[in-house]
Order: sequence, then C-alpha cells, then structure tokens
Amino acid sequence: MYIYDSVQKTKREFTPLEDAKVSLYVCGPTVYDDAHLGHAKSALVFDLLTRVLSANGYDVTYARNITDIDDKIIKKAAEQNKDIKEITDFYTDAFHKEMEAIGVSRPTIEPKATESLEVMIELIQKLIEKNHAYTTAEGDVYFDTASDSEYLKLSSRVQEEDEKQQRVESSSAKKNPADFALWKSVKDNTITFPSPFGAGRPGWHLECSAMIEKYLARPNSEFAVDIHGGGADLLFPHHENEAAQTRCGTNHALANYWMHNGFVNIDGEKMSKSLGNSFFLKDALKIYDGEVLRFYLLSTHYRSNFNFNTEDLASSKKRLDKIYRLKKRLFGLAENSDKTPFQNELLHVLSDDMNVSSALALIDEMISNANETLDTAGKHKELKRETISNLAYIETILGFGVKNPFEYFQFGVDEETKAKIDVLIASRDEAKKIKDFATSDKLRDEILAFGVTIMDTPQGTFWEKV
Repeated sequence: MYIYDSVQKTKREFTPLEDAKVSLYVCGPTVYDDAHLGHAKSALVFDLLTRVLSANGYDVTYARNITDIDDKIIKKAAEQNKDIKEITDFYTDAFHKEMEAIGVSRPTIEPKATESLEVMIELIQKLIEKNHAYTTAEGDVYFDTASDSEYLKLSSRVQEEDEKQQRVESSSAKKNPADFALWKSVKDNTITFPSPFGAGRPGWHLECSAMIEKYLARPNSEFAVDIHGGGADLLFPHHENEAAQTRCGTNHALANYWMHNGFVNIDGEKMSKSLGNSFFLKDALKIYDGEVLRFYLLSTHYRSNFNFNTEDLASSKKRLDKIYRLKKRLFGLAENSDKTPFQNELLHVLSDDMNVSSALALIDEMISNANETLDTAGKHKELKRETISNLAYIETILGFGVKNPFEYFQFGVDEETKAKIDVLIASRDEAKKIKDFATSDKLRDEILAFGVTIMDTPQGTFWEKV
C-alpha cells in the first residue's frame, strides 16, 4: 500500500509501526455549528482510508476528536442563553446523524476535549520543565517556538521579517511572535477549568497532541501514531504546532505519515462562512440522497480541491444509478463469496494512495461488461453470482450501493406518500391473489398517479420514483 505523505511531499510505501496494526488520528469538528461540506469531505476521505486499510488486512484503531472547549462554543451558549454542554451535545448529535447519512462509520475512539484536560495539563507541565514553554505575568502559558529547532519544517513555511515585526507589536506578552497558547488565562465569568497555572482554558492545538498520547501513543516508539490526517487548511498552524508540542514534550515525533485532503469550493469559489457560501451538510441532505453525496464527494482524488456544483453532482449520480440498476437486475440472487479478479484490481488501485478515479473506471467497466453479457441469451449463472459478489465488495470498500436498490430510487418521496403507496401495493397484491384483475388494474393506476413505476418480481412488488 502506498500513501502520499503531505509533509515529505512524496508517495511512500506504507509500513506500520506494529505488524498488521494501524493507528490513525484525524482532527474532528468543533461542535458549535452544523457540519458543512468541508467536514463531510474530510470525514469521507478518512472513512475510505480505514476501509482500504482494513481490506489490506490491517487492524485499524481510528481516533477522531470532538472539540467541545472553544471560545466560539462559549459565545454561542451565551447568545442562546444555554448551558455549554447543551450546545455541544446538540451539535455532536447532529454531526453523528449527518455522518451516518453519508455512510461514514464511527471511529474506534472519539475523545472529547473536556474528557482529556488532565493529560493536557500534564503535557504543558512537561513542556515547561523542558524549557519549551513559559508562563506570562497574565497567567497565560505559551509554547516557545524559538526553543524548537524543527519548528516550521512540517509545513515548510518561512516567516517573513515584516510578519514577525507586526506580530511582535501586537503580542508584547510573547517572547516570540510565532509563540502559541498552551493555556489561556481567563479572568471573567465565562467557562474556566482549574490548573496549576490558574483558571483558564487549554489552547486548541494542545488537545490533539494530548489525546494522541492518551489513547494511541506506543511507549518507546519513534512515532506516536502511524498516520495523522485532516484538511489541508490544518497543516499550518494547527498540525505544525501539534507536532512541535509532541516532539518537545515527549520522546517521539507525532506521526510517521501525514495525510491532508483538499479544500471544497462552491461553484469555483472557496467555501467560507464569511462569503456566505458555507453549504451545510444538513441542507444538502434535504435535496440529495446521502449516498449520492458520498459518491460525488469521493469521486475526485482526496488531495485535489473539490468544486461542488449541481451539474457535476447530477452527472455523478448517473454513475451511481448504474450500480443500483445492475443490483436491481440481480436482486434476490445468492452471492458468490470467492474473491474475483475485479476485486483484486479494485483493491490494488485503491491501495495506491486511494486512486478513486481508477477505481470508478474499473467499476464502470465491470457494470458495462456485466450488463452486456446478461443481455445475451443464456442464464449466465456464474456471471450473476460473480457480479453480485463484486457489488458486495464495492459496498464494503467504497460504501456505494449499500441500500435496497428499489428504495434507493424512492428518494424525494415523502414518508406520508410512501405509506399510501405501500398500502395500495398491499391491496393490489391481495386483489391479484384472488384474481380480481379489475381491482388490481384500478389500484395500479392509482399507484402510477403518484409519479412512480411498479415492478412485480419473485421477491415481491417494488416501486420507484420516475
């Protein structure tokens, strides 16, 4: 398996720190607002990564944090006159439901910042003891970037002199302009936590380093985890600062491999709340089936910036429809459990830094060949079993085609209408049983009036939206 290391800027063969086991840490959401398409893209990328790793025989421990301590959370709680936990619980629950809707599995571990304060404080104390951090007169604790000879090497960033001067003037309490907060002293009546440094709140960068040490780091290992991932916007300063904290506070580097997914643009413009184009996932799910969004957001390579627009989404949906049309054609038949050449090739291309373009091309070819052969005379029993097996493998490794093929084509029909159609179909089935064809035909016409088609199969009667 090969992974593009976004720090070393090269594709590297993947070798785990421990045989057959992989530790993966991905930066999760700050739960003060609804998830947007950028959150969805990142979650999908690392969901796919865990699937590909598992398909290659690795036992994956995947941790994705929940940031539930943040100034934005406190501000929203104050604006809505709510308890901070009420805010974080609401948005955490919403995040989980929306991720489930696009087929993202829960991580192995999902630590919260509020549950990791003790280990954060321990890491700060280590950094102070090793002269990599200092306390200001105001009670803040900063990481001393000048004490770390490796600082900025992760992001290959160079700080310009005018940038340094500007930051010095605006941050007189710091020793160095690039120094960042490990602990923020709070003197007002907002949420604070006790610490040896005084009442306050931890810095954002700190929590990931601390959680990795608490949940994933191996003793006496050169690296804390195998893979650290997140959006490209996190490389600097977030991941740069995480790496510095861990490197200076522990006996190992943070990660052996770094992976970053590209940005999401909306109609060619970078997605941003300040621009008013931050497309919330909950809104997208009102318009599009969750699996359609999954297929579309994964349809380009994870490292590329993704341009979300309705025209491309419609084209992408047609490719997913083909999977379901074939699945419907073979509905109810038994699966052949033997590994097929198609499955081997699919895993091979996905193991090459998740080459999803080649994977989708293989799927298109498999579908086309299967349909062409099934259209010819003959029962093609073995082909059918092999194709069903291939479709099941696509479900497992890519998360495409997981639904009942008939229900997939019902998206956009409200629950009340679905219930009415189901009642009419049940009545029609009863009429057919007693050979009351006049009533059966009348009920069929009533069903069709809802803008759907019906299909009578050996497994029952199914319908889909036209």
